[in-house]
Amino acid sequence: MKKISLTGIKPTGTPHLGNYLGAIRPALELTQEYQAYYFIADYHALTTVHNSAELRESIYKVAATWLALGLNPEESHFYKQSDIPEIFELNWILSCFTPKGFMNRAHAYKDMVAKNQSEGQDVDFGVNMGIYSYPSLMSSDILMFRSHVVPVGKDQKQHIEFARDVAQRINNHYGRDLLVVPEAIIRDETDLIPGLDGRKMSKSYDNTIEIFLKPKALKKKIGRIVTNSQGIEEAKDPDTCNVFALYKLFATAEQSTALAERYRAGGLGWGHAKAELLEVVDATFAEARERYYAYLDNTAELDKILAHGAAKVRPLAQKVLAEIRDAIGIP
Repeated sequence: MKKISLTGIKPTGTPHLGNYLGAIRPALELTQEYQAYYFIADYHALTTVHNSAELRESIYKVAATWLALGLNPEESHFYKQSDIPEIFELNWILSCFTPKGFMNRAHAYKDMVAKNQSEGQDVDFGVNMGIYSYPSLMSSDILMFRSHVVPVGKDQKQHIEFARDVAQRINNHYGRDLLVVPEAIIRDETDLIPGLDGRKMSKSYDNTIEIFLKPKALKKKIGRIVTNSQGIEEAKDPDTCNVFALYKLFATAEQSTALAERYRAGGLGWGHAKAELLEVVDATFAEARERYYAYLDNTAELDKILAHGAAKVRPLAQKVLAEIRDAIGIP
C-alpha cells in the first residue's frame, strides 16, 4: 500500500495565489505517490476566528477551492477535523506526554509574547489556551492517521518536530510502535511568491491576489502591484519586477522568454505588463472559477462530500485510538 501523506488546511480568509502555488498545487500532486489525506482544520481556526458566520463561510470557501482545483474526493480523503472526534481524545493523551517547554517554544506563542513585550503589555495578553496548546492538537491531526509525510513550509517545520517527539515518547514508553513517526516535506517555494508590494504574499501583509477573483476584480487587484517610475519607452529589468515575478509562475517558458525580451527592448509600459499577467492568471483559473462558484451555490453538496470523506477515514481513527487506549490502560 502507498504511504500516507496528510495536508491540513486552516479555514481563515479567502485562498490566494500564494496558497495555490505554495501549498495547494504541490499538495494535490502528492496523490501520484501517496495515499493523500486532506482535512479542513476548522477547530484550529477557532483560536482566532470567533464569528460563526465567518468561520462557516471560510470552511465552504476552502472546500470549494480545493475541489475546484482538482481534489478528487474518491481518489483521496477529504474531511473536516471536527467530524473526527477521536482526534480530540488523542489530543488529550498526547498533551499528557508533551512537555510544557514545547508549548513555550512554539513559534506562534513566542511571537505573541515578543509583540506584547515590545508594546509594554503583559506577556500573555491576548493569548488563549487554544493558541498556546495548538501544537498538541496539530500533532494529533498528524498522528491520528499514521501519516508518513506532511508537506509544510519552512516556518511550519517545528510542528512536525513536535509530532515526531511526542510519537517517539509514547512509543518508547509503551515499548511498541503505536504511532508512526512522520517526516516533513519542506516546501521552499512558499517563500518565493511575491505579493502586491513585493514581499511574500500573505494575508497578514494584506498584499494577496485571491485565486477566484472575477476578471474585473482581478484586473483591479493586479493594477495595485507596485512598480517603479520608469516610462514606457525605457528598457526594464524583468528580474527585478514584481509583475514579471508573478507572470513567470503562470506562463509557459516560451511566454516568459518573449515577455522578458519586450521588457529589455523598451516600449512596454507597466499597464501592458499587468495586462499580460491578467491574461495568464485568468486563463489559468477560468474553468476552475466556474466550478468554485458552482460549489458555493450548492453548499449541501459540499457538506455531502465532506461527510463522505469523514465516513471513509473515521474507522482508521477508531482503530488507532482503540490500540492506544488499550496500551495506556483505558478499556
